Amino acid sequence: MTDNNELIRLSAADLAEKLAAGEVTSVEVTQAYLDRIAAVDGGERGVNAFLHVNAEEALAVAAEVDAIRAAGGAEAEALHVLAGVPIAVKDLIVTVGQPTTAGSKILEGWHSPYDATVVERLRAAKMPILGKTNLDEFAMGSSTEHSAYGPTRNPWDLDRIPGGSGGGSAAAVAAFEAPLALGTDTGGSIRQPGAVTGTVGVKPTYGSVSRYGAIAMASSLDQIGPVSRTVLDSALLHQVIGGHDPHDSTSLPDPLADLVAAAKTGNVEGLRIGIIKELHGEGYQAGVENRFNDALELLKEAGAQIVEVSCPNFQYALGAYYLIMPSEASSNLAKFDGVRYGLRVLPEDGPMTIERVMGATRAAGFGDEVKRRIILGTYALSAGYYDAYYGSAQKVRTLVQRDFEAAFTVADVLISPTAPTTAFRLGEKLDDPLAMYLNDVATIPANLAGVPGLSLPGGLADEDGLPVGIQLLAPAREDARLYRVGAVLESLLEAKWGGPLLAQAPDLAAAVAGAASPVAEPVPSVVEPVETLEAQEAK
Repeated sequence: MTDNNELIRLSAADLAEKLAAGEVTSVEVTQAYLDRIAAVDGGERGVNAFLHVNAEEALAVAAEVDAIRAAGGAEAEALHVLAGVPIAVKDLIVTVGQPTTAGSKILEGWHSPYDATVVERLRAAKMPILGKTNLDEFAMGSSTEHSAYGPTRNPWDLDRIPGGSGGGSAAAVAAFEAPLALGTDTGGSIRQPGAVTGTVGVKPTYGSVSRYGAIAMASSLDQIGPVSRTVLDSALLHQVIGGHDPHDSTSLPDPLADLVAAAKTGNVEGLRIGIIKELHGEGYQAGVENRFNDALELLKEAGAQIVEVSCPNFQYALGAYYLIMPSEASSNLAKFDGVRYGLRVLPEDGPMTIERVMGATRAAGFGDEVKRRIILGTYALSAGYYDAYYGSAQKVRTLVQRDFEAAFTVADVLISPTAPTTAFRLGEKLDDPLAMYLNDVATIPANLAGVPGLSLPGGLADEDGLPVGIQLLAPAREDARLYRVGAVLESLLEAKWGGPLLAQAPDLAAAVAGAASPVAEPVPSVVEPVETLEAQEAK
């Protein structure tokens, strides 16, 4: 039996090897992670990565895998390579047997009657699901401070944000509470948290991983993807969840490439890697720029050809995104009306009409950021403004797609910092939504164009010693290129550091047990508690 502290720090690939070799059992691995969650996730100073822990079911699946392996034979040989390796799931992805809240009071306690396609595939691979992770409400945010269930904290510094909207998944992996996790990426919600927590996050090509069962924010932008500690681990998980799904009308019919083989290629010699002129330099933290330049130098020494490309319309991508995304969100969230499912709040006085019930429910159940985006999106879609706002934003989207097409004629892969800064302090930007939105300036173009993107750790910034992310982008359907380049860059960087970046992270258990920092900003409640329908009717 391996020491638990050592066990939880192994990569998913290494865990899979040990499980297959019988050196450790899935029950031991799963219990080690559950113990870690209990040790560092709860309490006033806990990471708060998980909204629900699924211990009983996870251990049952782990025991089933162990029994199959112990029995041997054809069933044991047919087990997936990741069978028995635990995983966490962002609480935007529906699961049978666990609540799905989307980080919102309006869905508090709601249980889905079906599994998302990606969850079905995790179950088919017999991967124990540890639980559901925290997020900005309905994935709207860049800091995971807009969760109705409290903010998630960055394991590198508990007074800082873990990115968003998928900060829960990234923090769980960075805090060694899970070896793998699923996230969703609408404008950078997998990659930006990866950057600020020192983890790997991948946004696959739009349509290459089914969205069926992911609660929609912006249907033309949303994409489920893997969160991990290594590029190879992301490739292994991507291989599990990817591929065509008839339940998703936007699902690509193409078979998935061998992403694991791509991650094991081991060279970038002759590859053209394009620096995006518009996505570095002015406005980027000096420490972020320094680590970005270090990565470029390593790739150049490895035989890659470094070229500069210009994508002039990327400067308009942020504005276009914040018209398209709220417009689609206002439509998608119309179904949360207090009638069909979720929270229902009755008006305190006046006539009991469906419109007034809906208004009272949405006022109580949605947080400030969700309301802000619904209002903005409804306005952009209103009569007389559709062409001026939403229509114009879609034209800019086409220009961004053309910029990518032109860039990929001179470069095989594009590279940039993932985020312009390292993690900021909790509460620092809550009152300045525009400053918060700027965190996604480098990640949004990929969602507008549907191309794949990968963020991997690039080192620690000189100013604050916090993680910096390096983003790689490839043409649509060419996700394999990301894994090829990402794995090589990762190995070069780790050789330079003398090990994984997360090995340099502070002692989390001690930090969680310690007193709160005097400089930490108070985090206001996003959603006030509301009475349930039953409580109101009992009065």
